[in-house]
Amino acid sequence: MTVGALALAVVAVSSSAPLIAFAAAPALAVAFWRNLLSVALLGPFSAVRRRAELRALTVGAGRREGLYCVLSGVALAGHFATWMPSAQLTSVAAATALGATQPVWQGLIARGQGRRLPPVVWAGIGIAVAGAVFATGADVAVSGRAFAGDLLAVAGGMFAAIYTALGERARVSVSTATYTTVCYGVCSLILLVVCLAGGVRVTGFDGRTWLAILALVAGAQLLGHSMFNYALRRVSATTVSVLILLEAPGAALIGWVWLGQLPRPLALPGLALLLAGVVVVVLGASRRPTPAPADAAVPPDAAPLPNPR
Repeated sequence: MTVGALALAVVAVSSSAPLIAFAAAPALAVAFWRNLLSVALLGPFSAVRRRAELRALTVGAGRREGLYCVLSGVALAGHFATWMPSAQLTSVAAATALGATQPVWQGLIARGQGRRLPPVVWAGIGIAVAGAVFATGADVAVSGRAFAGDLLAVAGGMFAAIYTALGERARVSVSTATYTTVCYGVCSLILLVVCLAGGVRVTGFDGRTWLAILALVAGAQLLGHSMFNYALRRVSATTVSVLILLEAPGAALIGWVWLGQLPRPLALPGLALLLAGVVVVVLGASRRPTPAPADAAVPPDAAPLPNPR
């Protein structure tokens, strides 16, 4: 059962970048609808089952956790506003692999918080950075558009790390349903404002685009993350983190078969090196887990947050 859930989750998140590239709509608009529709599905449950918890986030000591939820939504908006356009500017393979640098940035954030990182983590960061430089350098030779997409994908990975760091703090005492409802709600509101301010069209799309958006919501946004959270009750978070990296070759395969996007030969060694470095970071960081505070009241459904894509 767990193996099947993990396999389904990998396929679901691997479809994210190809669906974004396929959708005939601005990436920001796709990001907005993806989050708004997720809130529409999660909101009623939270309003009925987590009403007291939602109210607690606005009063007394709960305001601090509420602030973390809101800031996490801001960071998630930054992630979607950078990574999703990257999937339409560069190749699906490059956007997914460069976005997968999230654990690298996560390690640097941990160092900034005063946590000591094992030498193997620094080695992994160096390998991943070298791979990213190699891959993006190959895209400079191809086109400025592809290179811009690469930079946006890297920025998307950075914002994903910030989102996860803030979410980790909020999830100490906030349930998954409440956290995701607030986070996705803030994210969709920010993306709507950005779309309106930038004159980005958010309606009038064709049927295939709406199907792609619905597939993103049902697949990567809900099904993929839900299956990873289910698996976290039976396998380690480190194992899940490494398995999430299978999104990169999975997305590349889907992009090749479905969209005809054959990865550029010059970029392949860099992408492989990048993923190897990320694996080293994930496995190296797991050797010294940071214990949770002894007085933390963790809700029954609390679990590490998966990659937001």
